[in-house]
Amino acid sequence: MTASAQSLRTKRAEVEFHNFASLGEPETAIAVYEEENGRRGAILEEQAEFIGSFTPFLEIGANAGHTSYMVCNRFDAHGFALDISADALRHGAVLMERWGLKRAPVRLGGDAAHLPFRDASLRLVLAYQMLSQFVGVEKVFAEVERVLAPGGVFLFAEEPLRRLLSLRLYRSPYEPQMRGWERRLFRAGLLGYLAQDVLGSRQEEIFGIEQNHGLDSRAWRRLAGRYFAETQFLVYVPERGPGERWVKRLAWWAERRQSLWLAAELLGGSITGTCRKAGAAGAIPFRSDRFERLLQCPDCGGELARALEGELRCPSCSYTAAEQDGVFNLLPSKDRAELYPGDRDEIIDFSLPGHEKKLRSGWYDLNGVYGNRYRWMGEEATAILGNQQGGPQRLRLRGYAAEASFREHAAVQVALSANGGPVGATILRAPGTFVVEADLPRAVEYLILIQVKPAIRVANDDRPYGVNFSLIRLVAESD
Repeated sequence: MTASAQSLRTKRAEVEFHNFASLGEPETAIAVYEEENGRRGAILEEQAEFIGSFTPFLEIGANAGHTSYMVCNRFDAHGFALDISADALRHGAVLMERWGLKRAPVRLGGDAAHLPFRDASLRLVLAYQMLSQFVGVEKVFAEVERVLAPGGVFLFAEEPLRRLLSLRLYRSPYEPQMRGWERRLFRAGLLGYLAQDVLGSRQEEIFGIEQNHGLDSRAWRRLAGRYFAETQFLVYVPERGPGERWVKRLAWWAERRQSLWLAAELLGGSITGTCRKAGAAGAIPFRSDRFERLLQCPDCGGELARALEGELRCPSCSYTAAEQDGVFNLLPSKDRAELYPGDRDEIIDFSLPGHEKKLRSGWYDLNGVYGNRYRWMGEEATAILGNQQGGPQRLRLRGYAAEASFREHAAVQVALSANGGPVGATILRAPGTFVVEADLPRAVEYLILIQVKPAIRVANDDRPYGVNFSLIRLVAESD
């Protein structure tokens, strides 16, 4: 088992990305969440007899918590939604109103590899599309086994399978960001034979999220078998065009039409696992108004109590977690200080009030909703960042390039300068979200200059448009 399941860099990237992406484009996100809940709800219906009682449940890596809301209301269950991005969970409250729901999960900011729950405190743990973001994924399995009561169930789904038939030449983008030749190969079912890991993995990579796509179907089954007494699995194998369809059919015939395991080894896909902990299942008393009885302090492992003002406190070590918009952030103190620094001189988060004090010339009005707040810039814009941490720093910017820019030009250049000297540049060749990073010389303060070429004119607007930005910050090079 690795010493660290995730690097601090990956944790920071997940906090930023989930906050930004959870409901940044509400209509698009909600449509995706509805589709996911339909698929996930059907799997839970199929597995309901194996699972038994759903209460109390925990969803880890819950993002906006949309699946946890579904479990509460569709399956009449009580439980928790946990994500390392407390902000993403706050945005998820919109779903309750949008979908007319009556019940909500308890929402917790937390680390799936360091769960703030007591031993044997839960009946069901759910995980969707999140285990592959842990290089040390075994640590998550160990934590889940610890918090499950005897006879409890761990259900994980939509986890990628390593593909045997691939040259692994590069990480590909998702289809909307693909170039023409990539899109043609994708639709013919041929791109997977060239691309490294799952299609679309480049998005997580550019955000700094380190991924673990090294497990094939056998490795997933061996891993689950080390921690759980009873396991059962399903695999989904894609059919993107004839290039994959015929290989899948040949593999199915080679197995005498018995299963898709050979096809999954050859073509990859995704796996769903339902795993039962050893022991006889029993009821676990749960009251929504006393949910803290199932929790433990993330610093010392002691009991947590709820104060009259609503915050959670540890009498043993004085750890506290205030309730903020219905969410308790139960990350360990060290991680919480690093990942939720608040309004500091080295961060310009366009979602936070007061960020405009660090902006200088070239910025337009604030737009967007929830974690996806952003400003346009034209040909150039400037901002001030202070180096509170000291030591070597790395500049990190998160932005978005609009489709309109690429109707007129094949590429857009984003060039960066700090205190009058160039520090880096990148070429954007497709619309979508991007991250730019550059090493900075030592300084107490940085005047950041961003230049975009070419800028375009947008219909019914006389302002030049370069790109959008939603985050500008410094990161210590040692992170």
